[in-house]
Amino acid sequence: MPSLHPDLATAMTDIAAAVERTMDRLLPKGGLAENRLFDAMRYGALGGGKRLRPFLVMSSASLFGVNESCALRAATAVECIHCYSLIHDDLPAMDNSDLRRGKPTVHKEYDDATAILAGDALLTLAFEILADPLTHEDPHVRCALVTELAKASGGQGMVGGQMLDLVAETTALDIGAITRLQRMKTGDLIAFSAVAGGILGRAAAQNHNALRNYAHDLGLAFQIIDDLLDAEGTEAETGKSVGRDAGAGKATFVTILGPDRARAQAHLLSEQAIRHLNVFSGRAGALEDVARFVVERRK
Repeated sequence: MPSLHPDLATAMTDIAAAVERTMDRLLPKGGLAENRLFDAMRYGALGGGKRLRPFLVMSSASLFGVNESCALRAATAVECIHCYSLIHDDLPAMDNSDLRRGKPTVHKEYDDATAILAGDALLTLAFEILADPLTHEDPHVRCALVTELAKASGGQGMVGGQMLDLVAETTALDIGAITRLQRMKTGDLIAFSAVAGGILGRAAAQNHNALRNYAHDLGLAFQIIDDLLDAEGTEAETGKSVGRDAGAGKATFVTILGPDRARAQAHLLSEQAIRHLNVFSGRAGALEDVARFVVERRK
């Protein structure tokens, strides 16, 4: 794996650990009859992953001096949504994957029904966390977070993108349709992660828009590299099943552009994302480093 800048590696590790502790505290547990559900939620959410989306939340929040405990709650909410989406994506009715984050997927470890319920419970927990006054004392800010996350993760965001992904198995899509698919399926939740810090910090419109534009380009670059890893990577490198797009006959950035052009496009988007951060006059170094990292990663 290409080297990660030491400062970024340390920062991502520290934030991932802090989010892990927050998730461990907020996820339900106990000896009740429904404990199997709680175990499956914790299995699917704890102990793995880059925690990229939480890192974006924490990094953008730091630009506006947001209280760290408040930002950690928003970061945890985003990760709950992300983990729920992975659990459902891995189901036999979707990608039918056996491996996630280097271990058996939730439906393999438990069963399909429990995996569905675990995903459902993580989804609703995310909004419970955001709606709590501990996330922000201002109810208008909490409502804005809930509204933005609902849009990013719902039918006109991530879930709608997943529907288009299923359509792509039987319908030929052009590059414009694939771009829209990936923006909805992956990009919108990344965009929320980047702007959440601005919402928490009541950022000015100019700064809010800069974060949103940054995240738009970052999300597409991230997805192109994901497509490349699916086409060229191994399970040992990525920690998840690979070759799924080709197996399903889906058109992707890689199948349409070819690997070299797809990689070049990802780097172009990364550079464009960094330029959107000029408005912060060098204070957004962590976000700049993330944009470089997503196009160099091998998992």
